[in-house]
Amino acid sequence: MSEHDGGTFLYFRPWYRRSPFFEATQRAGCKSYELYNHMFIPGYYTSFEEEYWHLVNHVALWDVAVERCVEITGPDAHRFTNMLTCRDLNRCAVGQAKYALIMANDGGIVNDPVLLRLGENHYWLALADSDGVLYAKGVAACAGLDVEVGEAESHPVQVQGPKSRDVMRALFGDQVLGIKYYWTLQTDLDGIPVVISRTGWTAELGYEIYLRDASRGEELWNRILRAGGPFNIKPTGPSDVRRMEAGIFNWGPDMNWHHNPFEVTGLERLVEEQEQDYIGKEALERIRREGVNRKLVGVEIGDERMPQEQEEFWPVLVDGKEVGYVTNAVWSPRLEKNIGYMWVPVELAATGSTVDVAWPFGPPATSRVAELPFIDPKKDIPKA
Repeated sequence: MSEHDGGTFLYFRPWYRRSPFFEATQRAGCKSYELYNHMFIPGYYTSFEEEYWHLVNHVALWDVAVERCVEITGPDAHRFTNMLTCRDLNRCAVGQAKYALIMANDGGIVNDPVLLRLGENHYWLALADSDGVLYAKGVAACAGLDVEVGEAESHPVQVQGPKSRDVMRALFGDQVLGIKYYWTLQTDLDGIPVVISRTGWTAELGYEIYLRDASRGEELWNRILRAGGPFNIKPTGPSDVRRMEAGIFNWGPDMNWHHNPFEVTGLERLVEEQEQDYIGKEALERIRREGVNRKLVGVEIGDERMPQEQEEFWPVLVDGKEVGYVTNAVWSPRLEKNIGYMWVPVELAATGSTVDVAWPFGPPATSRVAELPFIDPKKDIPKA
C-alpha cells in the first residue's frame, strides 16, 4: 500500500499483476506505484529530482515489466507484423529493434511499442499502456494468415545512465560492447535467459534486459545491483523529466488513437513510403498529401518554477480563447525551465510562437513553442 498526499492509498489487489521484481522494489523503499498495462510500476523511491540527477550522472535500475510484449510467431508472422505498422519491416533485420507505431484504419496511433525482431518470423512488441495484445489478436482473427499472437514470457528492466555500459559489461562481459543502438542480443546470465536491447525511455546511454523466466526475477535484480555497486547504481522510477527533455512521448496522455503521426512532431518520419499495404496506409497517404490542422509541439511555460506536479491537462489560450491543451509539463533541473508538450492549431506550431497556459498556480503563464527535443537533438548521448 502506498500513500499519496498524506491521505489517499493505493491498495494492492490480486487482479492487478505484479512484476517478478515487485518485492525487490518494495525492499528498496519504493514510495509510490502507478497502474500501467494492468500492472504496478514503481513511481519513485526518494524524489523525482534526486532520481533525475542520479540517472544523468550515474546509473539507474528501473522495473518496467509493465512493458508487456505482444509475441507474434508462425509462418506469416513477418507479413502480419508488417500489416500492423507504418514502418517498413522489410528494412528491419533479424536482431534489430525499431520504434514503431501500430496503426488504426483511420490513421490513428493505437500504440507505439519498441519492436524487436528476434527471428525471421518472431517479433516482440514492447507495449505502452494499452491493450495492444487484444488489438493484435483482433487483427489476426480477421487477417486469414498463419500466425500466433499472444503475450511473451518477457519481463524487462532498464539499466540507464552514463555508467550503464560498465554495469552491463560487468554482468555479461565484452559481448555487450557489440550491441549497437537499437539492436539486440539473445543470451543468458549463468542460465538466466534474457534478451538485451540498447534502448530505453531516457535518451541516455542505456539498455533493457528482458527476462524470459519470471521465476528468476529476484535473482536477476540482485545480480544487477551487485554488478552495479561499484558504479553507484540505484533503483529509481522512470524519469518523466528526462524522457521529456529527450522529446520522447507517452502514449495515452500525449497522443493516442485520436491522433495520427503527421500531427505529432517528429513522428512523421515513421510513416515510411513502401509498396506493401498496411492498416491505415490509405488514410495516412491522404493525410500526407492534405496536411493537418493541429500539432503536438514542445513548450516552455512561464518564468517561475512549477510548485508541484501537473495533475490535469492545462488549457492553452490565445486572446483568452482556448485553442489547445498541455498534455505533460515538468520542471527540468538542467534547463531550469518548465518544459512540456501541448496540442495547438498548426498555425501556432512554429518555434517561437507565443500562447498563454492556464495553469493552477496563478494567472495564465506566457509560454512559447520550443524545438524538440529540448536536449541532444542528434541522439549523440545514447549512441555513444
